[in-house]
Amino acid sequence: MNSSRLTVITGASRGLGRAMAEQLLQPGQRLLCISRQSDAQLAARAREAGAELEQWQLDLSEPVPAAARLAAWLQGLDAGAFDSATLINNAGTVGRPRPLSEAVASELAQALRVGLEAPMLLASAFLGATKGWRAERKVLNISSGLGRNAMGSQAPYCAAKAGMDHFSRAVALEEKAVAGGARIVSLAPGVIDTDMQVTLRTSEADMFPDRVRFEKLKADGLLDSPASAAAKILKYLDRPDFGSNPVADVRD
Repeated sequence: MNSSRLTVITGASRGLGRAMAEQLLQPGQRLLCISRQSDAQLAARAREAGAELEQWQLDLSEPVPAAARLAAWLQGLDAGAFDSATLINNAGTVGRPRPLSEAVASELAQALRVGLEAPMLLASAFLGATKGWRAERKVLNISSGLGRNAMGSQAPYCAAKAGMDHFSRAVALEEKAVAGGARIVSLAPGVIDTDMQVTLRTSEADMFPDRVRFEKLKADGLLDSPASAAAKILKYLDRPDFGSNPVADVRD
């Protein structure tokens, strides 16, 4: 197969990431999915669609070896083969919602490694390994409204997404200053009916007082489906002005 578009996506085994991966499976696409689990059904769909798919089973709570592997893999590709190269940092975790005073240190550390450290390290590996490629390069970080509006019992998730927003701003300045620099956006995707929402709706009420808010979103039918949200995000990714605002909302 000859692929002209390269996309790397994390957290592609379920929810929003799985929906984006499935919609990206088109002829001319080479897709690398990084998740804790591989997906045989996704592989079958890739064959049917005429797309190239590779799946790595990696735990992003150990981001240093994951970033090193990504850099080595990218450096081994034909730099002139692609018209576009994109990294989508989608993986994240809300963990167990609870006040910071009740948090478990190991769980806090894992949430920050997956939600902030891994996206930053993978973005660094991607940008460094693809520097000088002729391809149009993009980094899309999947953020959240909770990175911009605080919520109790969600300190690690809020911190990770706020950090993602701000490192995206910094990297946008860096890449704008060099010829052929990549474009980067930290994008809030709206409220989506994923496993994260299930976790929030079923959390202990005394640990997460805002649980009722998320129960109401579900009851009132205000949650977007993963497939619908994925289509909106990928449409945003293809916008000609992608990167003009490094911190954005898909609803803008």
